[in-house]
Amino acid sequence: MADYILARKSRNIASSAVHVFLNLLLGVGAVLVTVLSGGPVLGLLLVFISKWRIFAVRARYLWLNIKSNLVDIIVGVSVVLLSYYAGSSFLAVHFLLMVFYSVWLIIIKPMSSERATLAQSLIAVFLGMSAATIMSASVGVTLLVILAFLIGYAASRHVLSQSDDKDYTLTTLVCGLVFAEVSWLCYAWEIIYPFEAAGIRIPQLSIILTIFAFVYNYARQAMIRYQEDFRFKHILVPVVFGVALIGIIVLCFSDPIFNIH
Repeated sequence: MADYILARKSRNIASSAVHVFLNLLLGVGAVLVTVLSGGPVLGLLLVFISKWRIFAVRARYLWLNIKSNLVDIIVGVSVVLLSYYAGSSFLAVHFLLMVFYSVWLIIIKPMSSERATLAQSLIAVFLGMSAATIMSASVGVTLLVILAFLIGYAASRHVLSQSDDKDYTLTTLVCGLVFAEVSWLCYAWEIIYPFEAAGIRIPQLSIILTIFAFVYNYARQAMIRYQEDFRFKHILVPVVFGVALIGIIVLCFSDPIFNIH
């Protein structure tokens, strides 16, 4: 019996080590092949191959499986696209993306607590909207609006699907529509905060929508928690903080020198 337990523990340790190694390989490899090839195709292919389990289901479960993994897909695709748009020469941002994506796959993604789920959602919003905004300079507003809707929908669904509220379809669609509308309105005045030495570029839109996503999902969770006893005071602090922070960003940090159009 003792030998069986020892053997089982050894197999579990070995399995965990292999799992960590493969995720580390993906985290580094997705960025590495993107930079070395000078294009996003190989990196995106690597990301989607790693998600083969999403598609290894019966047809009637495929769409549900895709929706359940949208946040993870958004993060992976965004890491590859951000690596591509940062250039074909290795910069600090490429190594930061390697480290981040590895940490995402090994530590952040497996977490399932309420706070971790919200953090995963906000990370997807920030990275997804960063990639979509930078890409929109060459592909136009239509794709930006579509991607913004998808990111807002996926982020909201990721949070609410873990809650006790099972009637969240309308809420997720509204969040997606708000993302699309804000992105459309901001397209003509997209501001980028560049850190040229490191190759880092942070779009103002991604910051604004990340703040909005936090407040929106916090408010929805509060409504679920308090139900009939819900009062505005329950969300007063995050709403005021979010509105004030967005106001400061828009009014004080919108110098036209950063406009990408």
